[in-house]
Amino acid sequence: MLHKTKNVLLAGLSAFIILTTQAHAVTPTPQMIEQFKQLPKSEQERVARQYGLDPSMLSGSANSSVSVTNPTVVEPRQNQSSQQSDTAKKNEYDFKQDSDKNELKRFGYEMFSGEPTTFAPVTDVPVPSDYMVGPGDVIKVQLYGKESNEYSLTINRDGTVQIPDLGPVSVAGLSFSDLRQELSKRIKQQMIGIESNITMGELRSIRIFIAGDAYKPGSYTVSSLSTITQALFVAGGVNEIGSLRNVQVKRSGKLIGSFDLYDLLLRGDASGDINLRSGDVVFIPSIGGLVSVAGEVQRPAIYELKKNETIADVINMAAGIKQGAYPRNSSIERYNANGLKSIINVDLTSVSGNNTLAKAGDYIRVKNASNQYEDAITIVGAVVRPGKYQWKQQRISDVLPSIWGDLLLSADLDYGLVVREINKHGDIETLQFAPGEAITSPNSIQNIALQPRDKIMIFNFSDDTQNRFELNSLVKKRVSKVESLKGDSLLDADLFKAGFETLDNTVASKYTNQIAGVALNGQASEEQTLVSSEVAKMLSNLFEDRDLIKLSNVMSRKELLYPIVTKLTQQGNSQHGIMIVAIAGKIRHPGVYPLTNSAKVTDLVKAAGGLLEGAYVERAELTRTHTTSTISDIIHKQINLYAAINGNQEDNIELKGRDMVTILTTPEWQERKVIEVKGEVKFPGTYNIRRGETLSDVIARAGGYTEYAYPSAAVFVRESVRMQEQIEIKKLADQLRRDIATRGVSKDGLSISYSDAQLMLTDLENIKAVGRLVIDLNALKLGIKEADVQLEDSDVLYVPTIKQTVAVMGEVQHPSTHRFKDGLTLDDYLVMSGGPRERGDEDRVYVIKADGSVMMPTQSIWFNTDSQITAGDTVIVPLDTEYKDNLTLWSQVTQIIYNTAVAFAAVSGI
Repeated sequence: MLHKTKNVLLAGLSAFIILTTQAHAVTPTPQMIEQFKQLPKSEQERVARQYGLDPSMLSGSANSSVSVTNPTVVEPRQNQSSQQSDTAKKNEYDFKQDSDKNELKRFGYEMFSGEPTTFAPVTDVPVPSDYMVGPGDVIKVQLYGKESNEYSLTINRDGTVQIPDLGPVSVAGLSFSDLRQELSKRIKQQMIGIESNITMGELRSIRIFIAGDAYKPGSYTVSSLSTITQALFVAGGVNEIGSLRNVQVKRSGKLIGSFDLYDLLLRGDASGDINLRSGDVVFIPSIGGLVSVAGEVQRPAIYELKKNETIADVINMAAGIKQGAYPRNSSIERYNANGLKSIINVDLTSVSGNNTLAKAGDYIRVKNASNQYEDAITIVGAVVRPGKYQWKQQRISDVLPSIWGDLLLSADLDYGLVVREINKHGDIETLQFAPGEAITSPNSIQNIALQPRDKIMIFNFSDDTQNRFELNSLVKKRVSKVESLKGDSLLDADLFKAGFETLDNTVASKYTNQIAGVALNGQASEEQTLVSSEVAKMLSNLFEDRDLIKLSNVMSRKELLYPIVTKLTQQGNSQHGIMIVAIAGKIRHPGVYPLTNSAKVTDLVKAAGGLLEGAYVERAELTRTHTTSTISDIIHKQINLYAAINGNQEDNIELKGRDMVTILTTPEWQERKVIEVKGEVKFPGTYNIRRGETLSDVIARAGGYTEYAYPSAAVFVRESVRMQEQIEIKKLADQLRRDIATRGVSKDGLSISYSDAQLMLTDLENIKAVGRLVIDLNALKLGIKEADVQLEDSDVLYVPTIKQTVAVMGEVQHPSTHRFKDGLTLDDYLVMSGGPRERGDEDRVYVIKADGSVMMPTQSIWFNTDSQITAGDTVIVPLDTEYKDNLTLWSQVTQIIYNTAVAFAAVSGI
């Protein structure tokens, strides 16, 4: 029975669903809902899923939670106009076209960047008081007082509403506020003791037409509250040639108004957004003239132009000019009567420029201002706050008022430079001053009066005490950016330069002969070239690079002077020469310096940081280039440097371009030289030595040997010998490398593997030379002058204690060290170590003497002289590199015998 009841319910519900699918507005009856509730939950879900229904609608639970969502009205447009895409593609590959023009877009069209999918009528917005009611609108009337009723009244087609107990009331042509007054008045007059509250219910829908250049023109049903902008959204906006500034509304064939969407987009003014009525036509005419605005404006774009609009109006559409613009030099590209482009210069700061009428097709470009600073003072170098400062009538002490507060502790107080531009071409001159005196004595001539665009340079006294971590990080960061441009390409980072050099070489090869066999030695690596190129660019732009100016306080003197010297070299010519000088010799900072006005020898000495200890002040040499109209010659002048420093103007010669001053070294001057004496001397330690002093002199100063000293085994180490030995080791490694390469390509090949040979080569290259010099202190004790050694700086002498051992090393049965016994020979010590091994080379045994010399024992068939072995000697039995084991030897002998027998057999057969 239950099974039959279930089938009946399912059949009835299915019939209901089938019938109701034809009319979406029909709601399930309470009886059907009750039948659905009696089904099991699984059956409810199955039925709902089969017929595409919401179970909550049939179960009655929809009323408990209502979720309101807005439908998606606009989706992104799928297909753009093929004509527009073709034009964009053409402009993309037209390299004659300005790239700024390709980037400009039509203003305002992104507002309608989608297309409509459906229309959702507006029903939940407040109704304005001037809303004109009409047939189809629903009026809600609530009565209260002695009676309470509520009515939903629909305005009939004849413009009346039927109010119970009052009869029909005509409301045609009334606004909503007039309707409220009229109905309230009628109810109050005819229904005593009853008050009313009148509101709008559901609004009627109206049918409008959207025509012209809309994205999807046609007939649309919209809410009676819809305006022009809402109608445009319904139609997806305008197409590529539609106008945004002249959207028209036509009613009964007459134009009743137009709306400029720029008012809404640019100024937020929606006062022209007309409310639509049923039967209205929203017409979008084709676009008017277009004008493009690019450059230094807030919103570069393509704008639609109305009649009689000026350049100022167009600039206002583009949201005005940026702060970095130069409006005085703006330009307009415009087609003239001959069909050619013409350029019109416009001053946007003048009334006449702003009132210039804009024309269709104009391309307005607002130029940018220069990055150069006007009348700015730049301070770089060893100052606390390097950077750019305002120029006024001031001197050096005005911008650097305090030594302690404005200069670094490492600043050179005797040398500073003012770099000044002397003409419009950017040529410069340099003025030298003493920063310390300029600050402490404001009335002195060192306190130079500054001019606009001057650059003040303060140098460090010593270049070796600065922390340059941030400066190196800046270089690394910029070099990495240049390297990122290269990528995996084999071209140089400067692609344009690489292309031009290829072109230049191609052209030059047609007119010049190629020179073969010319090789450039000492070429820098690619990384070094990249770094040096980037550093050169940074230094050339020193006074404009804000990051580099900030870090200029750790830059060396030569680095700061690089852009100045480079500029002076470039501006040199045959009439004025190159205004640079050089100084070398016993000076703190030798190098090239700018020639300042009226500079003398002492000024150049101050610029180079002053004289070093040991400088010869009685005489210096000035080398000058003397050029006439026919010949150029080099002359030398002798200067009394001491007299020049002490104010003698005759010796303090005024310098000229390309002069070079050489500071001589005092005769017999030497820097501090020392020798270290260790071991068994009475006073070991470090001793200062003079030029020409010998080893015997230092031993005597050290008090001589102690009673435990063993001079025969003394070790003497010299740095120059160590460097020479290191060079010889490198030569040996290079020779071994060539031998490996030669044996590798020969027919015999290598007797050892390549990896073993490379390992041996690596070991050889890693050998560190000692630098031991063999000396004979015993001969020195006897007064033999040939055994004495003239000392050098950093020599080391070690006198060991008495040696009582003899070492036997190498290919012996038991390498060991034996106590020295007077009278024992070389063979005796070999026997004491078990004798040579089978692979030991007895013919090449040698002895390293205690003093570092090597002795080779002499043997012959007539006699055998065993050289005397002394304490501290080391006997070496080397490895026999040509050794052959018995099996190999006998195989070779057997081969020889076999070949001989074959030869005899062949001979006997003849």
